[in-house]
Amino acid sequence: MAAAPLVALAAPVAASAASSSFDLAGPNVVVSVRHGTVTLPLEAVPNLVEGDVVSIKLDLPPEQTEGFRIVAGFLRGAIDRPSKDWFHEAHSRKGKSPDFSLTVPKGAQQMALLVIPESGGGADAVISTVRKRPGAFVRAVQELNQATLDRARLDAFLRETLKAERQNPESVSAASQVLTRSLAIKLKAECLQQPAELQAACLTGDRETLLLADTHSSALASTLAGAPTDLAFQLSATPQAGYGSYSSYIGVVRDMFRLLGAFQSTQLQFIPALAQIGNGRATLLLNTPLSFAKPTSVMVVAMPAIEAPKPPPLRPSTPDIALCAAPGLVLPVEGAPLIYATQFARDMALRLKRPDGTLVDVPVHADARRGGYVLDAALPAGPFGGAIPAQLHGIWGFAPFEGPSFALSNPALNAWKTAEGTSLVVGRPNDVEILGGGAGCVTQVSLRRGDGAAKPVTWKQAGTRGIVATLPLDKTAPGAVSVVIEGAAGTTPAVITLSALQEAGSVDDLTFHAGDDEAVLTGARLDQVKAMTIGPLAFHPGGLTRVDNQDRLTLLADDSAKAQTIGAGTSLTAEVTFSAGRRKTVPVTVGGRRTGATLVRIAGQVPAHDGIVPITLSNPDVFAQDARISFAFHKDGMEPLDGQERIEIATADGRATGTIKAGKGYDLQDATTGIVAFAPTETLGTLAYGPVRFRIWHDDAPSNWTALATIVRLPDIRSVTCPARDKCQVAGDRLFLIKAIGASEQADTLQAIPDGFVNPRITTTAARDGRIFLQLRDAPTVFASVTAGK
Repeated sequence: MAAAPLVALAAPVAASAASSSFDLAGPNVVVSVRHGTVTLPLEAVPNLVEGDVVSIKLDLPPEQTEGFRIVAGFLRGAIDRPSKDWFHEAHSRKGKSPDFSLTVPKGAQQMALLVIPESGGGADAVISTVRKRPGAFVRAVQELNQATLDRARLDAFLRETLKAERQNPESVSAASQVLTRSLAIKLKAECLQQPAELQAACLTGDRETLLLADTHSSALASTLAGAPTDLAFQLSATPQAGYGSYSSYIGVVRDMFRLLGAFQSTQLQFIPALAQIGNGRATLLLNTPLSFAKPTSVMVVAMPAIEAPKPPPLRPSTPDIALCAAPGLVLPVEGAPLIYATQFARDMALRLKRPDGTLVDVPVHADARRGGYVLDAALPAGPFGGAIPAQLHGIWGFAPFEGPSFALSNPALNAWKTAEGTSLVVGRPNDVEILGGGAGCVTQVSLRRGDGAAKPVTWKQAGTRGIVATLPLDKTAPGAVSVVIEGAAGTTPAVITLSALQEAGSVDDLTFHAGDDEAVLTGARLDQVKAMTIGPLAFHPGGLTRVDNQDRLTLLADDSAKAQTIGAGTSLTAEVTFSAGRRKTVPVTVGGRRTGATLVRIAGQVPAHDGIVPITLSNPDVFAQDARISFAFHKDGMEPLDGQERIEIATADGRATGTIKAGKGYDLQDATTGIVAFAPTETLGTLAYGPVRFRIWHDDAPSNWTALATIVRLPDIRSVTCPARDKCQVAGDRLFLIKAIGASEQADTLQAIPDGFVNPRITTTAARDGRIFLQLRDAPTVFASVTAGK
């Protein structure tokens, strides 16, 4: 069985496509183009322009017995019939191969060669056929040119993949994936799942099923906009954003037969020929044997389009990353796979700019297996700064072009310093900006504490002149730490010593609203806050969160009723007490009363768990932690809702909080009724329990809190067996969540469960109806019950 093909076609391919491989070698054609005073072989010419001189010679071996004639023709467009004098003929004479030179006339858009056996007669019939159907022939030449460019990319992929296999079979997987990006070929992953020694054979086993995706080569052989009336067929291609098309190689070849079929007659048979270009000549590749009898074969060869130069749309693959200007530097580029598959781009160099403004060029070459242009020489001598501006430039055919710009780092400069005002604080991660000229040459950043070993830390480039390293100081004591920055091979690591300090708590802001029983502090190291007073009110710490690099601490009033008697606009002094007895006073003006909300209705559904005995809760306002809870609410005064609100759910102590947004649990029944659905374990976490409340956020302003429900954790009871009512056994997991158990809801009759209970069974008694009552540790006033199995 054949190896798995490299890619799948974008559209179904006819069964006949399997026989359309271009594996028959036809004659060789030597073509050169003179533009002004510069002459190039065909392989270096992406396009022709008016006035170019095209020299053509059919290169036949001396032992060749059959002569050929060449007809070179220029075409104006799909609906403009070319004049007869735009066709030129040359034929074999006394063993001499046909050759001629032609000047591209004004107004020409396409050029084609038609190669005919001498025995096929004169060229008049061929010329007449083409002039009668210019639209179909223009399209055929364009697509044949596209197929030739596609074939060049496929050949480059196969050549480089096989080279990788010869060098190291283990490298085929990595090399082929880079090649697919370089040459814009879609890779079939099945090949890379095979053993290493089989991957290359799989990847190169069937070139006719390779799928290509490239806008630049499609633009160089662009198709007509619209379909002229005499164009009988169109290719199966998918337009992409108005710039070229994605076209599978086999699809082009298949439709080429149909297009050229419009020309067939009893005298002539037009067949496509792909030009495999290299070493100054084009070898014609055929997929149909030549016929020297009627109908005589006419080989159709596409020349480059006659149009303005279209330089490759190169762009850097990593535009925001500085690169290290060390030996072997690769400039990663994408957007123009023809730079790897053809010689259209030549005299390529990287132009470097010194601090004094002078420029120096370093030659580069395209390497498909490395995914970009590779420097051919080391960084030249002379003064360079830490950051080096650089730009690719070269010649595309006959036209100079400027490529993308890059930021390079000088590996010789390894001086680093922290940004001004940098300070390290223990107890949390610190992002430290470190400035220097060699950002692109950094290979590793490590942190060393005291005399200990350096351990790698996370870092990233920050522009072209610096890096940002994340130093994990969560569990570090105050003192000196060292940041070690390693650069390119051969350079000495740089060491920066910094002091990590214990940060003292500080307060940036205090908010307290009339009608609230909580206040909110923002600042730094608020975990050190132990208590606070606002005038006559005492507060204790609740939940601590971190928002926008600041601590945000909720403080809860010891006397909720008294807190709500403070009127809006009252000016008071708050005193914040930190650990170690340090105090800070903060003036505060009591804010206006905030809008509240009214709970309209609440319900919950506990999911069934296989093997778990259901537990019934006696209070309708108490819900199991894993229940799916839904509730409805109104804003005070029936204020309208617009669906842009965020609903915050939190435990009463503020230590667990979560937000529910529209479309993710929050919905509207109508303009005044909001519907919320949530699962406590998902919104608040698996350790949250007790009273919970909610409030409404809109335009970054919160409403007042509204009590919602009580959440309790339930034990996982797997069996309840009662051989007799006074000898029941309850078995399961997390039985420590039961505070007391027995045959009634009378607390003084229940059997207490000791703290830290880890046994999997409890022996107890049951009521007459078989129920066993559980007093829950999370809410001692709440009772639940289970029923013994029969």
